[in-house]
Amino acid sequence: MVFKRRDRRPIWQIVVDFVYPRGGWARAFEYVKHRVRRLPDTPEKISRGIAAGVFTTFTPFYGLHFLVAAGTARLLRGNILASLLATFFGNPLTYVPIAATSLATGHFLLGTRPATALHVSLGAKFGGAGRDLWHNLKAIFTTETTDWHRLAVFYDEVFLPYLIGGIIPGIIAGIFAYYLSVPVISVYQKRRRKVLRTKLDQLKKKPAPANDDTGLSH
Repeated sequence: MVFKRRDRRPIWQIVVDFVYPRGGWARAFEYVKHRVRRLPDTPEKISRGIAAGVFTTFTPFYGLHFLVAAGTARLLRGNILASLLATFFGNPLTYVPIAATSLATGHFLLGTRPATALHVSLGAKFGGAGRDLWHNLKAIFTTETTDWHRLAVFYDEVFLPYLIGGIIPGIIAGIFAYYLSVPVISVYQKRRRKVLRTKLDQLKKKPAPANDDTGLSH
């Protein structure tokens, strides 16, 4: 396969690279920015894809962000690849402020009190939901009784506020990303076309090599 790695990384290396990629986050950001600017599409369509990807990072669908970003980009008639690259906006450096903003906004809109709803740590609620899922999956094949208590707590106190609260800041961040990206990509594409046109003109002006008749038979 074209994109298959030749060296298979161990699990611990995958985790480390996710938290802190090789070369640092600055280099990773430059790589993503370079790939986005070179996409063969209009600045508006690429920027709509970027907006879709940025918006997606404010949703609680972790592990499904690529699918959500692609679907959102399709609805907005944006560039799907740009939307996938833009999900890089959600990373270990931004997840905490994104989650805090989305949860706070969600609790405000739903009329709940974050101090009461978050009496158990966020990590504990994720862990409890995971244990319930695993327990209920085993219960299908055993005589154990299903238990949805911790999943219900997670849904009411984390997932639903996160889902509702992420819409407004996600839209704001997406709009900001769109209007910031359009002029930047436009300038880059114009500059790139000018460079390519200059190189093409230079090739046209280059004199053709003289014919060599020494190898012709008489």
